[in-house]
Amino acid sequence: MITIIAAIAENNALGKDGDLVWHLPDDFKRFKRFTTGHHIIMGRKTFESFPKPLPNRTHVVITRQTDYHPEGAHIVHNLDAALDFAARDENIFIIGGGEIYTLAMNSATAMELTRVHGSFPKADTFFPEIDENQWELTDIKSHSKDEKHAYSFDYLTYVRR
Repeated sequence: MITIIAAIAENNALGKDGDLVWHLPDDFKRFKRFTTGHHIIMGRKTFESFPKPLPNRTHVVITRQTDYHPEGAHIVHNLDAALDFAARDENIFIIGGGEIYTLAMNSATAMELTRVHGSFPKADTFFPEIDENQWELTDIKSHSKDEKHAYSFDYLTYVRR
C-alpha cells in the first residue's frame, strides 16, 4: 500500500516557508502512529524542515541535487526510485511536500488526510486537488478545537476507486 499522509487546510494549504501554519498535537501523534516502522518518502525541503530525522522510520528523500548526501536518509532522484527502494514495506507513506504529493497522486492507493478547518491565504505550499472520481472517502473522524488545538479538524480516509 502507498499512502499519502498530510494535514491540509480547507483551501488545500500545507504550509509556509517550509513549516506548517498550525500546531495540532493530536495530528502529530496520529502521524507518528501511522508512520513509525515504515518508509517515509519526502522531498528535500520537507526533510530539511525536521530538526533531525524522525525516529524509527526509513527516510527516503527525493531531490534533483546530485551532491546531496545528508545523514539519516536514502537519496533518490525521482518517485519511481523512491518506491523501488521502499518496495518491501507493506505500507509506504508519502509525507510531502506539495510537489511530491502531486507526483504521488497516481501511485497512491490510500490517503490519510487531516482537514484543518481554516483558510490560510498566506500559505506558499498547497496540496493537489482531490479527484472524487478516483478517490472514495471511507471514514471521517472529527476533532474539536480545544486548549491544545487552535483549529477544529477532521481525519479523512480515502481509498482509490
